[in-house]
Amino acid sequence: MTPSGNGYLNRNEALKKIGSQNLWDIIIIGGGATGLGVAVDAASRGYSTLLLEQSDFAKGTSSRSTKLAHGGVRYLAQGNIGLVYDALKERGIMLKNAPHIVKKQDFIIPCYSIWSKLKYLTGLKLYDWLSGRLSFGRSKFIDKNEMQELMPGIRTDKLKGGIKYYDGQFDDARFAINLAETCVANGGTVINYCKVKRLLKQEGKIKGVLAVDAENNIEYALQSKVVINATGVFVDEILHLDTPESKRSIQPSQGIHLVFSKSFLNSSSALMIPETADGRVLFAVPWHDHVLVGTTDTPLDKHTLEPKALEKEINFILKTIKQYFYKPVERKDVLSVFAGLRPLAAPQKETGSTKEIPRDLKLMISPSGLITITGGKWTTYRKMAEVTVNKAIELSGLRRVSCKTADLALHGSKKTQNGDQYNFSVYGSDYEKILDLIKEDSSYNDKLIEGFPYIKAQIIWAVRNEMARTVEDILARRIRILFLDANAAIKAAPEVADLMAKELSRNEEWKHNQLKIFNSLAKNYLL
Repeated sequence: MTPSGNGYLNRNEALKKIGSQNLWDIIIIGGGATGLGVAVDAASRGYSTLLLEQSDFAKGTSSRSTKLAHGGVRYLAQGNIGLVYDALKERGIMLKNAPHIVKKQDFIIPCYSIWSKLKYLTGLKLYDWLSGRLSFGRSKFIDKNEMQELMPGIRTDKLKGGIKYYDGQFDDARFAINLAETCVANGGTVINYCKVKRLLKQEGKIKGVLAVDAENNIEYALQSKVVINATGVFVDEILHLDTPESKRSIQPSQGIHLVFSKSFLNSSSALMIPETADGRVLFAVPWHDHVLVGTTDTPLDKHTLEPKALEKEINFILKTIKQYFYKPVERKDVLSVFAGLRPLAAPQKETGSTKEIPRDLKLMISPSGLITITGGKWTTYRKMAEVTVNKAIELSGLRRVSCKTADLALHGSKKTQNGDQYNFSVYGSDYEKILDLIKEDSSYNDKLIEGFPYIKAQIIWAVRNEMARTVEDILARRIRILFLDANAAIKAAPEVADLMAKELSRNEEWKHNQLKIFNSLAKNYLL
C-alpha cells in the first residue's frame, strides 16, 4: 500500500488546519519515534489525526540513537526472547517499507578465546533463527586472517578470529521526517514548535489540549476524542498536567556517542564489542562516511532537550575502544559527541543501574482517559503504535479499523540509483525533486561546505518541504553535519542562515540570533 498525496510538510497549512478544525479523533503529543509512529498508524486507518511537537521532530532521543534497526543482541543474552523476536520482525518491516533509509550492515565480534567463539556463535545462530524469513544474512565464524582483512586496525594479540553477523542500520532523524510526511500523505496533520500547555477536561475526562504556537505565540484550544502522551523522557510532565500529584513513571538513562573520521575503523564492517566493563555492548559503526562509537548507560535524575555528555562517559568509551585497536584513539580525534536519553520504566527499587530495565513498551491509562505510551526502542516503533491506537479505539468508541502499517510504504520509499552516497540515497524518490531545484538557481548545486557531499538545494528543500525552521533543524536533523563534525557545522551555519532567511523572509536580526543560538549549542558537541 502506498501513501495518498505528496505528504510534504507545510507549517502554514498545518496552522490553518488546527485553527479551523473543531474536533479531532486523535491528538498525539510528542514528535519523536513513538509519537510519529502513532500518527502514521492513526492517519492510515482514516482517523482525523493531529500531532503536536514542542520543539522539532526527533529533537530529543529519536535523533540520538546508535542508528541501528536491530533485534538487540544484548536482550538475547538477558533471556528476553520475546522482545528480540518482535524487534527482528519489525526490523524486516522497516527495511521493506523504507529501503531508501534502512540498509543491511555486517557486524564483527572479535573473539579472544575458544569459549567466546562458541558462546557468541551459538547466540547469534538463535538470533538468525528468530528472524526467520526476514533474516538479514547468516552469522558465521571468520578466522584471524579474514578478521584482519575486514578490519585491518584490530588488535591481533590472542585473537582467535571473530563472528560475522548481520543487522540493520538507518538514519533516525531522516526516518522521523519520512514518518511525518507519511502521516500527512494519509490525511493527518503534524506541526513542530507547538507546545501543549494544558489538558482540557470536562467532568474529569480529557476532551482536548491547549497548545501554543512558539513562532507567533497564538494559543489553540483543540478538541479531541482521545489524547495520547508520547513525549518520551517528558511523559511525566504531561502526566503532571493531568494529575499534579502523579508519581514518577520513568527513569532517564543517558547514552552518548563519539564520532570519528572513517579512517578510525578503516572498514565497511561494523564492530560489536559484546561485553564492556559495565556489562553493556559497544558498537563502532560506519555511518555517513564517518564512524559512530557508543553507547553508555548512565542513570540520571533530570532530563533536558539538550543533554550533555559526561566526562566519565567520554573517558569510558575512549578507554574501551583503545583496547581493540593498534591505532591510538585520543580526545582530539573526536569530531562530535552527542548524548541522548532513554525513557525507561522507573525501577521498583533503586539499584544505581538501568541496563537491566527492559525496553518493552509501557502503556498507561489515566482515570481521565489520557493514554501514555513510553519505553520501547526505534526498531519497535511501529508495533508500539499499533498497540496504542488499538487501545485508543477501545477507550474512545472510534469506529474499528484494522492496522495497515505493516504494509505501508513510507514517503520516499522507492530505492533509487541516485548516487552511491548514503547522504543522498536517504531521500529516496525525493532526491530527483531536490535536483530539480538546481534548474531554479544553479548556485543550489554548490557544496554547502568542503569535505561533505551536502549541497545548498538540500537546505532549500528542507525549508520548503520538511518544516525546517531553525539553523539547528537543518544542521542537526535534516542533514547530519552537527552529529558528524561539530566544527564543520559551525562553519556551515552562516551559509545555512542566509539561505533560510531568504526562504522564510527573515531579517538580519533573525540571522544573528540563529547563529548565536546555534553556535552556543554546537559547543556542547565539541570536546
